[in-house]
Amino acid sequence: MTPDSIAVLATRTLTELDHARLGKYADGLPASAIQSVLDNAELVAPSEIAADVVTMRSRVQVVEPTGDRQRRTLTLSYPSDADPATGCISVLSPVGTALLGLRVGDVANWVAPDGSGGQLQIAAIAYQPEASGEYLL
Repeated sequence: MTPDSIAVLATRTLTELDHARLGKYADGLPASAIQSVLDNAELVAPSEIAADVVTMRSRVQVVEPTGDRQRRTLTLSYPSDADPATGCISVLSPVGTALLGLRVGDVANWVAPDGSGGQLQIAAIAYQPEASGEYLL
């Protein structure tokens, strides 16, 4: 499987605003996992997105599906705001693309550029802008 094929295995739901903003990033990239997500996502208005869906700037608690199940918190960020040392991961990274549009309980799968794979299960969403009434962030 390629990174592109992994990105479309799960059904994704995106807000129309996230879709439009991320489309600008995807336009400058060769065929990519983010483009696959954008091409195959179900789109909804920001005010209609379910509170358990990972959207841009969501702060999610994740666990490894196998292993110690210790929770880590990640914030899905635009590339300019990414800072992995503080848990802000770029949506264009393999992990970020894998999380986008998934729901609590889903398992994100990805393949890194070096060919290694990974998985994280979404345990909870600690903050989602849309659920807090912040539709234009």
